[in-house]
Amino acid sequence: MSKRDRESSPKTVLKSAPGKALTLKQAARWAAAARRRGRRVVATNGCFDLVHFGHVSYLQRARKLGDLLVVGLNGDRSVRELKGPGRPLVPQRQRAAVLAALACVDAVVIFPQKRAHRFLAVVRPDVYVKGGDYRPETLDARERAVLTNLGSRIRILPFVKGFSTTRLIERIRQTGC
Repeated sequence: MSKRDRESSPKTVLKSAPGKALTLKQAARWAAAARRRGRRVVATNGCFDLVHFGHVSYLQRARKLGDLLVVGLNGDRSVRELKGPGRPLVPQRQRAAVLAALACVDAVVIFPQKRAHRFLAVVRPDVYVKGGDYRPETLDARERAVLTNLGSRIRILPFVKGFSTTRLIERIRQTGC
């Protein structure tokens, strides 16, 4: 592998955002330290397969609800379970690197489950944010139970109209690009 290839490899790209890509165990320590310093931790999660303007806008608004934003990222296998065959289009390490490169994102945690209940139990967010296709009562029962037990606030942010990964994929396929 050439030096140029090594510099652009997913592992190198992810290392370019030092301290942002965390394991679940590291995320637990990170969030606990933040709370000890009096910081309010905001969490969200999702697939973030093709990061677009709607995602960035959503993450920026989520970050404003607290002092730090941690993003739980569905791993490749769980994205396939949620979105179907052919997804994700972008592998988990590369999706994590893109999210970690955003100034509004303070930490990224890849988790293997379809639902975020374990991620939430570990991070213990003060505020949990989801997009406009959810309502508090439509959240996964395990996620809702964890958040209720923690006393976390749940905030639903409206979608930015016209932006959807599924719609973007459809447009790309229609244009033959």
